[in-house]
Amino acid sequence: MPVTPLDAIVAMARPEGGWGYYQNQDIQLEPTCVALMALAGHAATHAELIARGRAALETQSDGKGLYRLLRGRPEAFWPTALAVAARAALGDSPADLDVPVRRLIDKRSMTIIGDPEVDKIMDIDATRVGWPWADGTFAWAEPTAWAVLALRMNGKGDHPRVIEGVKLLLDRCFEDGGINYGNRRVLGAITEPIPGPTALFLLALQGQDDARVAAARGYLMRAVAPMTDLEHLGWAKLALAAHDHDPAVRDFLPRLDAQIRTAYDTQTAEGRPVSVLRHALVELALHSGVRHPLKLTGSNATPVPATGETVPPAKPQAPPKPGFIEGIKTKFRNFMIRGLGAMRQPPEFGAVHIGKAPSYDDDLLAVLKAQYEHYRPHLPITGKRVVLKPNLVEYRSAQVINTDPRFVDAVIQLFKAEGAAEIIVAEGPGHWRNVEFLVEASGLGPVLRKHGVRFVDLNHDDPVKVPNMGRTTGLDFLYLTRTVLSADVFVSLPKMKTHHWAGATLSLKNLFGTMPGICYGWPKNELHWRGIPNSIIDIALTQTPHLAIVDGIIGMEGDGPLAGQARHSGVIVMGMDLVAVDATCCRLMKLPAERLPTLYLGNVMKLGRLAEADIPQIGETIAAMAQDYAWPPGMEKMLMESAK
Repeated sequence: MPVTPLDAIVAMARPEGGWGYYQNQDIQLEPTCVALMALAGHAATHAELIARGRAALETQSDGKGLYRLLRGRPEAFWPTALAVAARAALGDSPADLDVPVRRLIDKRSMTIIGDPEVDKIMDIDATRVGWPWADGTFAWAEPTAWAVLALRMNGKGDHPRVIEGVKLLLDRCFEDGGINYGNRRVLGAITEPIPGPTALFLLALQGQDDARVAAARGYLMRAVAPMTDLEHLGWAKLALAAHDHDPAVRDFLPRLDAQIRTAYDTQTAEGRPVSVLRHALVELALHSGVRHPLKLTGSNATPVPATGETVPPAKPQAPPKPGFIEGIKTKFRNFMIRGLGAMRQPPEFGAVHIGKAPSYDDDLLAVLKAQYEHYRPHLPITGKRVVLKPNLVEYRSAQVINTDPRFVDAVIQLFKAEGAAEIIVAEGPGHWRNVEFLVEASGLGPVLRKHGVRFVDLNHDDPVKVPNMGRTTGLDFLYLTRTVLSADVFVSLPKMKTHHWAGATLSLKNLFGTMPGICYGWPKNELHWRGIPNSIIDIALTQTPHLAIVDGIIGMEGDGPLAGQARHSGVIVMGMDLVAVDATCCRLMKLPAERLPTLYLGNVMKLGRLAEADIPQIGETIAAMAQDYAWPPGMEKMLMESAK
């Protein structure tokens, strides 16, 4: 008998209540909230499961109205709006929700006022106040949309915060339809809307008579029409079902139901793992015509007024001073980390191998095997658990943005041949939350299924709090992922590209994708504004990859990492010293490696070697394979001063 979404939700519940994103994961707030919304329509038959889920949800409350994953980053309060919406769906009244609603209203984003450089970089109104993913950061579309929706569900549609939130969302959407996490244009390059945030935008702006809302409906229907991705389809159905006053939407909804049923039946029949979130979205989507917990009704559906009181932004706050005992512990940790830093040495074997690989259709495995011969004595693989981290940022069919799946295929074959006990491919992109869609759209999914290799979404993996071994960001701790920390061998598999913020994105910048979005948000902006080089080096010093293998067969030049042009280089670069690997790649692109802040800082912090004379080169020579890559716009401004 075929599995139903409701059966799966029931079966995947944790014994003590609540749900993780995946089977056997500890409780996570988002899947718990969406699963409870899905069960709200089955209260009579699943009362006990709902009660356990609600109790589990309350274990993640701070007792003062905010919901935050207790084992996660305490600043990341964004699940509060989902918890308010879930409790409202289960029948809690506005009076029951008064405390979390007031706390949600009190939370606000920082803004940027009067900075002409910001106007040159992006075309949004940075003075608008919305909701951030985490305290002390800037507003983004998804947490703002959830907060607006949750507050409207509780009769706060005319509150100044909701009015301002709607203005922010309208400011950030595309005139021709849709929204992403917040930026339409960056450094002159147009970004693209994304189905997930667009669906939440439409749920938040129910009843708003605005051309941009109508355009978003049109975009969402066009975007999901050819899709089989359950997450995109589920959110789209919930959003469009809340806008069924539109005749075009009404005509589209039956077709969307059929798509969802077919995609769900196909994926479950194939035995492909389906997350709790996706089971719950399918359950909600297919019954949204009968019960729709996120559809506004009555006075809550009244359009949000166009004007309201001025909303002040969050005030930057100094971190709280630790208590006496904690202060002693902090001083001790700092002392120990400084001591370890003084003793730190780059990897003992610092040679970098440049292999020639003219095409993805060549025998890449043979190239990789020849390269790895030099590293096996220093990094044996037999019996090890290997985690591979490709660069999987965004999917655009006309551009070479991601680590090529044929390259990943060959790397998997290499480590299988070397006797790895387990191979996992893992990624947590900052641009798209729906990484499962990227895995399939990019062509990586079939490769993983061919090899029986598991994929782990690091954005939603279990977070682990660890001391920051770099401290250049000012953060005492980082929240890393259990999958990466538990690897015996951790391998960075980047695409060789230029980058408009960092100069180049290679094996070190690739580590941004190891930071869990549930702790840092999307696009993990706090790590950007704390300084990209600082964040990269802190992450690399705290969870240093054992090996880097760079896909330089076809790279990207110009306005990378998304909008640049393809550039054929025909190389694979391998090494255990990531600073040395990235410096070598920069020299292959004829970028000034010594002047790139990330590499300079990595060398100063003794993460790796930077000077060309200090890096033994094996395989092909830099001189033989180097090409003039076009620089990203404004790169001169980010470079360090030349040595005198």
